[in-house]
Amino acid sequence: MTNGVRHLLGIVAGLLLPPLIVAGLMYGVSELTLTMQRMLAFSWLGLGLLVLSGIALAFLAGSRLSPVASLLGGLMFVLVGSLPLLELMSRTRILPRGFLPAMLDNGYRNLSYQGILLVIGVLLLVVSAFPSRWRGVRPAFDASTGPYGPAYPPAQHAPSYAPHPHGPSHASGSPDRPGGPDPYARNPYSPDVPQQDTTRPMHRE
Repeated sequence: MTNGVRHLLGIVAGLLLPPLIVAGLMYGVSELTLTMQRMLAFSWLGLGLLVLSGIALAFLAGSRLSPVASLLGGLMFVLVGSLPLLELMSRTRILPRGFLPAMLDNGYRNLSYQGILLVIGVLLLVVSAFPSRWRGVRPAFDASTGPYGPAYPPAQHAPSYAPHPHGPSHASGSPDRPGGPDPYARNPYSPDVPQQDTTRPMHRE
């Protein structure tokens, strides 16, 4: 995958995932809070939404994904999480009343007033700032090719230096001459070589 395609997929993920994560967090927190307040019970639906939102958030901040996704998500989280805080500091209404359903609005108020959305946004922005994430993925090193190109296969007719299983022989050569017997060595059975007389045990010269 080229670096351009990787960043293009990051833009798509950065535009689609953050709204889903924010909606899951808002509805999950609101469901848990209202269920415990009204019925003194535990909401598995709210817990499941929070778990799924955490998994999507981890994928958004993952190193395999383009940092464009976490950059766009961080900007969105910072903007959404800072608006209620700006209302408190300026005492001016910025968000219109009733722009969200009751369940989502309750969760949004809880998350934003406690600064959780702002913290998530800052986290995603810091994750996007690492220079190594903006570089392309390097191909894996193949040890068989070597540093100077592909390695050559071993020779098919290389001489073998393994000892003969039945001891040394003239056919298999010797350690000094593995290719065969010495062509310049004298034949001990040649008539030119004087032979010792073995028929006379006490023979002396």
